[in-house]
Amino acid sequence: MLGLTKSTEFNKRIPKQKFYEKINITMELKRAFVEQIKIIYWRNKISPMTTNLAKGKNVAEIEVFELKLNTKQIDENILHQIDKVIPYHILFLLEYEGEYQAWIGYKEITEGNIKVKQYYHTAWLNVESLPCGLEGFDMDNVYENFVRQIAGDELALKDTADLKEDIEKAQEKKKIEKQINILQVKIRKEKQFNKKVELNNELRKLKKEYDKI
Repeated sequence: MLGLTKSTEFNKRIPKQKFYEKINITMELKRAFVEQIKIIYWRNKISPMTTNLAKGKNVAEIEVFELKLNTKQIDENILHQIDKVIPYHILFLLEYEGEYQAWIGYKEITEGNIKVKQYYHTAWLNVESLPCGLEGFDMDNVYENFVRQIAGDELALKDTADLKEDIEKAQEKKKIEKQINILQVKIRKEKQFNKKVELNNELRKLKKEYDKI
């Protein structure tokens, strides 16, 4: 899949029960696995052993998981649970009735622990149109490029070449954008002129903050 070389192919079916049996998770999450997931395939292993890529500082392997769904919706906690069980970075390909979404979690490594900070995903597309090109000279580069490709415009900020910094900026922009939307609703509802002026001043400040990012 994704034009990856045959040397990366793994193509092993993984029972979905592996991710919730004998593991302490909520009944709600267990139900989501049962109702939303049909089949899970471990399609590819991208690593220096299966490609000509150099080792990365933070990324040892990238696994490609295909999740065949019973519904076009997925509980993000399912992906979190799989990421907890598999100790590598994962590129998820969600399939429903012939269409695909690519999902990837931005992971930070602290004291040897991998923690997903945020997930990004594409729209529903045919598999050939998924923006998941193998780009980079080492595993860190390839992983970061997967995140940028899948996130698309969401990470189209100032070119810092620092993924963590760009993601933090994107999150800050989202936070300010939410505050702007709330303030705009307040302004439309406000009847008192002086209060409206005060709110508009706050709005201008927020928009300046947003533009600086």
